[in-house]
Amino acid sequence: DGLNSRIRNRYADTFKPDVELRACRFVWLGTKKTFDAFTFAFEQTEHGWFAAHAYKFDETTSTFIVETPEAVWKAHGLDQMSQEDGIAFCERLFAKYLDGNALLNNATHVRGSAIWIRFPRVVCERWVHQAEIEGKQVPIVLMGDAAHTAHFSIGSGTKLALEDAIELSRCFAQNTDLDTALQAYEAVRSVEVLKIQNAARNSTEWFENVDRYSSLEAEQFFYSMMTRSQRISHENLRLRDADWLKGYEAWLEQKAPTLFTSCNTLPPEGAAAPAVRQSRSRGPGLKGEASSADSATHEGPVVRIESPPPPMLLPLKVRDVTLKNRVIVSPMATYSAVDGLVQDFHLVHLGARALGGAALIFVEMTSPCPEGRITPGCPGLWNEAQMLAFKRIADFVHASGAGAKIGLQLGHSGPKGSTQLGWESPDEPLTEGNWPLLAASEVAYGPTNQTPTAMTRLDMDRVKAEFVQSTRYAVQAGFDWLELHCAHGYLLSSFISPLTNQRGDEYGGSLENRCRFPLEVFTAMREAWPAHLPMSVRISAHDWAPGGNTADDAVAIARLFKAAGCDFIDVSSGQTTRAAKPVYGRMYQTPFADRIRNEVGIQTIAVGAITEADQVNSIIAAGRADLCAIARPHLADPAWTLHEAAKLQSRHVSWPKPYLSGRDQLYRELLKQKEAAAQ
Repeated sequence: DGLNSRIRNRYADTFKPDVELRACRFVWLGTKKTFDAFTFAFEQTEHGWFAAHAYKFDETTSTFIVETPEAVWKAHGLDQMSQEDGIAFCERLFAKYLDGNALLNNATHVRGSAIWIRFPRVVCERWVHQAEIEGKQVPIVLMGDAAHTAHFSIGSGTKLALEDAIELSRCFAQNTDLDTALQAYEAVRSVEVLKIQNAARNSTEWFENVDRYSSLEAEQFFYSMMTRSQRISHENLRLRDADWLKGYEAWLEQKAPTLFTSCNTLPPEGAAAPAVRQSRSRGPGLKGEASSADSATHEGPVVRIESPPPPMLLPLKVRDVTLKNRVIVSPMATYSAVDGLVQDFHLVHLGARALGGAALIFVEMTSPCPEGRITPGCPGLWNEAQMLAFKRIADFVHASGAGAKIGLQLGHSGPKGSTQLGWESPDEPLTEGNWPLLAASEVAYGPTNQTPTAMTRLDMDRVKAEFVQSTRYAVQAGFDWLELHCAHGYLLSSFISPLTNQRGDEYGGSLENRCRFPLEVFTAMREAWPAHLPMSVRISAHDWAPGGNTADDAVAIARLFKAAGCDFIDVSSGQTTRAAKPVYGRMYQTPFADRIRNEVGIQTIAVGAITEADQVNSIIAAGRADLCAIARPHLADPAWTLHEAAKLQSRHVSWPKPYLSGRDQLYRELLKQKEAAAQ
């Protein structure tokens, strides 16, 4: 029974509806001007932006929806205008799109500015209520806007309602038991609607923040708008308009800081592939030396590849470091160090991923002191032996010929330290041999964890000095990039989050005070780190818990680190409290990276549930982030970047010479599969 469902409200204790009024005011109008396609129009006023969503309704009329942030709406006095005056304002503002046609209103029964409403996002925990009517148990089932809404910029309430009805009918047909059918309906549709609502949330937020994207060049503004929901991807756009997308990729390439060249290019598109040699008298060396057969078949002058590269393979220069593409191997704990010392495992693990095509390989979080480790299996960098072990890995990455860079993430575990290995009972204390913990305040991570000691000024000075010494060791080891871990509830994060910082001194209270010690550590590290090399900071952009930091706070945190000389914000979220309830989904943290990048004006790393090249391409091309950190996919596939490029048949990658024949076979097989699928 619709958006304002009386049934839903009557049985609210069962349905448990959550209604959120969004930030924009909108008015639903019509016009005799017919639009040949769904049209988005944007007009800037002295107070802010207005957007129009226009589409053909029937043969003679079009729908014309106007929306603007509430603050802009009020600044223009639209809240005080009559219906007629408000509509006349919209006609003047969008006159060039209306070709002299008036805007029509069919809500004449509504008084004054009440025709401007805020979109209500409706979510129900349950969709079925068992009512007792005349002595019988009668199920009452919600469908459509009564159960859920999706913003008009992406979804049709009518379409969703019909899909609900179709699924309910299917569940009745497939189940003889009524209760089982209703449970199946709720289970299936709630998941599908959640996907739509997640996309609608992204789209809604985009239109609520047009000003955030108004500084993008027109080409990228358009791409950002088209992919705003994260459901329309780079390859989806190729299906819709391949020529336009190729032109956009060429435009992006012009913005890249360096010209891509390859020393072992694939044959030109359409050319015959070289014969595959089945045996060799000796294997090629690790540094890229090839046999004479390899040289004859694959080497030649450095050439310019003519087709534009996909966005994920565009280079990027940060200070004096040029990354060959936009893919990072995210820092991931492997719990395989001994007394903080990295082992042969780490050489093989990180070396394989350096050969696998990623531009930047991050070592897992490394502690500046023994008691700063998360587990006994986590690495450290507090002595020369550890530095030399890391140097061995960095030297291999640099000498491999893969062109990868290697980065170090430094962090102190704080209240989440002295725990078991990841495959034992993660986040739980050691069964024996626990070490004392430090934090901003005496707040334990969980009921079974130790209560940490609140840091004194002496503790802060000592820990800061340990971070600086580790930074100096990182320079000696030959790392190209340094990241400070200020996320996930670890020591520095425990200062930033109000959930874990209960201090009453200058290091507690306001956000600026809570960031004071992390900024002191960062500043000291930046002074010890070479000026020509980049530094990033990982933050939790949202605590996902009541009373915690939100995306608004993340913007302020990023501004503080930018002012301190940070080059990149690595945008993660959560893990600051066991009470967190993240809203997961594909690329679920990317909107935080997007907002920080485009509001603060600092480059960002997107991370979290990014699993395929199409997602990376979409994120980079839209300007939502500048780099993408890929985590678990790299655990399953060290050559993730090379393999994803092969799926795209992109020639803008360099494979290690020992693997060239495997590369050629992979490209041929994937091309066959692609051609077969197209038939």
